[in-house]
This record gives sequence, structure tokens and C-alpha cells, in this order.
Amino acid sequence: MCGRYASARKKHELLEEFQIEQDGDPEKELGADYNVAPTKNVYAVLSRVPHEAERAVRQLRIVKWGLVPAWAKDPSIGSRLINARAETLAEKPSYRRAFAKRRCLLPADGYFEWMPVEGEKKKQPYFIHPADGGVLAMAGLYEFWKDPSRADDDPLKWLVSCTVITTDAEDHLGRIHDRMPMMIERDRWAEWLDPKLTDTGRASELLVPAESGRLTAYAVATEVNNVRNNGPDLIKPLPEAGEPALF
Repeated sequence: MCGRYASARKKHELLEEFQIEQDGDPEKELGADYNVAPTKNVYAVLSRVPHEAERAVRQLRIVKWGLVPAWAKDPSIGSRLINARAETLAEKPSYRRAFAKRRCLLPADGYFEWMPVEGEKKKQPYFIHPADGGVLAMAGLYEFWKDPSRADDDPLKWLVSCTVITTDAEDHLGRIHDRMPMMIERDRWAEWLDPKLTDTGRASELLVPAESGRLTAYAVATEVNNVRNNGPDLIKPLPEAGEPALF
């Protein structure tokens, strides 16, 4: 699964990196977050066709992590829908409509996974990130949910939420955890985001696991275990065995 990640790039960097045409939340900017957890607000890249327009426009929007399907009675279901397995996207009622029409990219610097420590009850956290230091474009889905308890002119009437698509981990990462976020490579961004692509068979073909060596991992301090902790120290590598710690 993917239950925690880091997203520290500034908005202007993401606007440039993803060639955004429209800032969906021009008056808001999220701060650097080195411990993104479910139910937090995150950046999502998506494409939508504006009213009376002829083509889709690529947007950067702030959404809530934890998918709330349009049919949900209340938003609490989102805390259970933070990940969507790539293998069953077209089948599960919670995801199949979004998979056909509302796909997105979730920018990250990397994500965290925990590996059991042999002979001990504790788990060691690892930070997994692109080996080249570039952005990690995680495949995601997004949905709109209308709050029936709010007035139509209430700015909180509509909730936009997302989920991270996961797949089997590649060999060298599988030793840490058997699942990992699905990445979308740059040359597939446009097609993945295209809302006019409603053929889920074709969309599934765009979900290709990362090539071996594309991502790298290193152990980090257990402070990341607590969602209240934040800051760049959370992604600082632990000293190698036998290497003195520097203070």
C-alpha cells in the first residue's frame, strides 16, 4: 500500500514541471509536507473540459486524500479508500467510474514503507524515491462528492478527493513491502489524464510498473511513524552501519 509520502515542491515548480494550463486553486498554496498522510489535502494534476470549451485543460488542484465516491452517503468512507489496486480498478464499484473518466497524477518526492526487522517486533521505515531526484508522478483517481447538508452556494458544497493506485512492487523494493504506488512516466501523462479516454482497457495498458532501478530506497528515522512529525529530517538517510552519526 501507499499510506505516507513526501511532497515538498512549491506550487510554481509543479505548475512548470507538469505544464499546467490552469491553477485550479489560485489563492491557495500547500506548504512543504514531508509526512503526507491520508485525509490531508494534497496536490493533484488532472485534465477537464471547461464549460463550452472544445478541449481538456490541464489543471493543478488541491484535493483530499481518501476517495469519496459520488454515491457515498457521507465522506467518512474516504479514510478506507486511500489506495486502489491496479488489478481491480475496472471492477470495484468505488473506482470503476473514476477509472473511466477521472484519472489524475499525484506529485510526490517519494513515499515511505515499513519493513519488519528480523527477530524484533518493530518495523524500519524506508524512504523510496526516484533515483534521478526527479518528481514521482503517482497514478491516481479523483472524484466529486456533493454534500447534501450544505446550501448550493456554499463553497464547501463539493468535496474533491483522490486515491493512489498501487501495484506489485518491483524485486528490489519488494523486500521492503510487496506493494508500491503505480508511476506514470512523462510520455504517458497526456493520455492518462485525457478525460475523453473512457476505454478502461486502454487506460489499463498505460499502467506499466516502474522499471527496475528507477526508484531507490534508504532507511530513515522512526520519527516518520508519528504523523504529527514533519520537516526535511524525515527523509534524511540513516547512517550506514559502522558509520558514525554526525550531529
